[in-house]
Amino acid sequence: MALVDRSPAQPVRPSLLTSEGRHALGARALNHPVRTILAVYAASRLVALLALWVAATWFQTPAGVGHDNPGLGDMFGLWDGVWYQRIAQEGYPVPLPVDADTGRVTYSAWAFYPLYPYLVKLLMVTGMPFTVAGVVLNVVLGGIAALLIWAVLRSGEHADRQPQRDRLALVAAGLWCFYPTTAVMLKPYTEALAVALVAGALLLLIRRSYLLVALVAIPLGFARGVAPALGVAVLIHLVVRWREDGAAGIPPLHGQRWRALVMLAAVGASGVAWPVVAAVATGVPTAFFDVQAAWGQRPDKGPFVLWVEWAWQGKGVAGVVVLVALLGTYVALVLGRHGRWICIEARAWALAYPLYLFAVVRPITSMWRFLLLDFPLAALVASVAMRTANGESVVPHWRRRVAVVLVVVVAGLFWWTAALLVYTPWGSFPP
Repeated sequence: MALVDRSPAQPVRPSLLTSEGRHALGARALNHPVRTILAVYAASRLVALLALWVAATWFQTPAGVGHDNPGLGDMFGLWDGVWYQRIAQEGYPVPLPVDADTGRVTYSAWAFYPLYPYLVKLLMVTGMPFTVAGVVLNVVLGGIAALLIWAVLRSGEHADRQPQRDRLALVAAGLWCFYPTTAVMLKPYTEALAVALVAGALLLLIRRSYLLVALVAIPLGFARGVAPALGVAVLIHLVVRWREDGAAGIPPLHGQRWRALVMLAAVGASGVAWPVVAAVATGVPTAFFDVQAAWGQRPDKGPFVLWVEWAWQGKGVAGVVVLVALLGTYVALVLGRHGRWICIEARAWALAYPLYLFAVVRPITSMWRFLLLDFPLAALVASVAMRTANGESVVPHWRRRVAVVLVVVVAGLFWWTAALLVYTPWGSFPP
């Protein structure tokens, strides 16, 4: 008699190469967004680490590191990391350093905000050296920032209806993890901390937790000078809410007016906190701005003037036209269909922060790094890649389009790391 296999049938799992398999993988990603984002973030850290290794092995000159065989470890201490290490180990110099020949204020640690290096110093109590502590802190903060970015972008408050918002937010957060300058978040730099604080403040603002926004705004003032841009987002949120409350027939900001005032005061204080501390500590009222001027930052010449001069000197009228066209295109994206699915608070930040940078920062290559804080830019890119022309739905072949974008972004990551994160004493541009 023939033997019959009566064991239960095993379920057939769809291959990831098939359409069914890709849909199953996408469903799992959407059902477990936190796990998905952390996995993507971990992958991005490995890619960034590889980019640093490539830069160290083939592009870093021995003269920049002081020995004949530059390696991966050398890349972590270059550029601003030196200053943050000095702050963590020695603090800030008093009196204010001046050039011995000219008597003018010169380069010093006062140009750098204190929260990040002091957090690293706190970690160093465990016995970790500065570089290790700085990298560990940034890896953790970067993961937190990615999750907060996703939470902000998936919020539908004060935004156009978007049926696949969760998918867009997830892809946008993932693309941000691979932003071309993201290798800097593996170094002792402040970007990861600043993004986490900004995204956290915006998320709390969306949820109307005004006192918590105030609690985040104060440390932000000691991490990065971006309070004016955050203040614009806060004001726009309050104006929108005031109008909505009035239209609903309830007193504007009912029950939260004093909380809103505290929030406004905290954001305002955040904008002047570090310059005031520098003035008091050194006895020089303009200490912070004098040191910034020594580093080349001259906002006193007027908003946008330095950028217009740079464009004019480079390409004349054509340069100015291109600069204005790029800014206009970006504003149109934020205000148009590719931006309207994003909550109003994030859109306000997306407009205020880059315009603030162009108003007060001179044309330098560090602008690429500064734009890490403009995380709604990743949402715009995701929208352009994934949605139909009218923005009503996500196109069926969005995965292929996102894959193309990802290849371009990762290529940019390798290029930026190899071109700007290396250091040559006689001719480098700051990252």
